[in-house]
Amino acid sequence: MLTLHTDSRGHAHLVQGERIEAVGPLEELAAAHPHARVRRWPGILTPGYVNPHGNELLERTYHPDPREADVLGTEPLTGAALAALPMDDARWGASARRGVQRMLAYGTVAVACEPLRLRAVQDAVRRAGIAVVPRPAPAAGAPSLDPFAHHPEAAPPRRPGSAADFAVFDVEDETELAARGAVTCVATVLSGRLVFRRR
Repeated sequence: MLTLHTDSRGHAHLVQGERIEAVGPLEELAAAHPHARVRRWPGILTPGYVNPHGNELLERTYHPDPREADVLGTEPLTGAALAALPMDDARWGASARRGVQRMLAYGTVAVACEPLRLRAVQDAVRRAGIAVVPRPAPAAGAPSLDPFAHHPEAAPPRRPGSAADFAVFDVEDETELAARGAVTCVATVLSGRLVFRRR
């Protein structure tokens, strides 16, 4: 099914399956593809962002299950708090799935990593569909789920033939996005699938 994702500025991505078929003004794309479903978003379409702390957030951090909140709280655990937990493959895999879901809520479409060591984490990342890009060395700064915590790195611009990975932020323009940050994310799409939507 062809889907036109459009923002408040009239910018649009035409998506077929996992790929972007075309980018451009909504008016032009809608005229050329009158049977496409139109999904209108508040704010602006962006390529999404790359989180530079993939290893730290997925293999050196535990993301508690909501059912553990009474004991562990809801914030990611590292250091001594992580060392005190009995971790096995199943728990690492589940933590990585939740970690990726939390990244998606910030408009993250890719993580930068050195090779992931834990098979359970590798599997969780692959199943989530988030892109993994290589990094030559550990990223500077304290790891954060929010790509705007340091110097945000945008994913490459979306073009015809690109993977249909992008994020929508409820702001007027890039200047407001830089000022307010990734907490304004309202939707994240990976391979044409809506994987996060703020309610």
